[in-house]
Amino acid sequence: MDFTISTYRRLVSSFKENGYSFVTFSEFLTNPKSQNGKLMMMRHDVDEQAQNALKMAKVEHELGIKATYFFRIVKHSNKPEIIKKIAAMGHEIGYHYEDLSTANGDYDKAIKSFEEHLDYFRTYYPVKTVCMHGSSTSKYDNRTLWNRYKLEDFGLLGEPYLSLDFSKVFYMTDTGYAWDGGKYATRDIVENHFGLTFHTSDQIIQCVKDGKFPQQAMILAHTLWTDSIIDWSYLHFREFVRNHIKSLATKNKVVAAIYKKLVAIYWGKK
Repeated sequence: MDFTISTYRRLVSSFKENGYSFVTFSEFLTNPKSQNGKLMMMRHDVDEQAQNALKMAKVEHELGIKATYFFRIVKHSNKPEIIKKIAAMGHEIGYHYEDLSTANGDYDKAIKSFEEHLDYFRTYYPVKTVCMHGSSTSKYDNRTLWNRYKLEDFGLLGEPYLSLDFSKVFYMTDTGYAWDGGKYATRDIVENHFGLTFHTSDQIIQCVKDGKFPQQAMILAHTLWTDSIIDWSYLHFREFVRNHIKSLATKNKVVAAIYKKLVAIYWGKK
């Protein structure tokens, strides 16, 4: 079984055992020395399943490493007690924003919403980094908010898709419950300059042991990792179905409209 908490522990441990230092996203941006040698940025977009984020944070804490957790404002992600516990372990907390899509492209409304939500998350942690949510059913790319506004005007250091040079930092994501599931991603896409692809976590672990893994990387591990066989089976089936519906929606307007409505209902949006 892949994408379990047990597998996640093995994955993270493999990097640590093979000489990788772990830094948060903000540490990477503020400390030039942190950008030397073997380093890993573990990033978690807490789209949902916040309880799993806490389990992953505990694993990292037990291993003596820090990661970056981006929380959304939606109820599936925004769990105050969990945010507090993860921050108390020394992990970085950031805002996983989607304000332009929820504002339906209204930039004035979006930036006001963004600032309000940023201030909210700063009641739990001195947030210095943010990361866009893909909002796959929206025609608006949340990153374009920064075509009109500046991150630094909000006391922010960076946004992964705008602040990192992915020709130097290898990027991996578990989108679609597979390390090569990028074909199902709408906006969580960067150009692969390293010629490496993986399907399973064990393939990554072996690559690290063989000394062939890139020196610097950001790994996005969503919070669908679980040791519960019931949850694991449900999530695998759900992601399998969802990936194929997303693919079909790009070719069929009726399917796209139905999918958009179902997604809105799931997230509790109007």
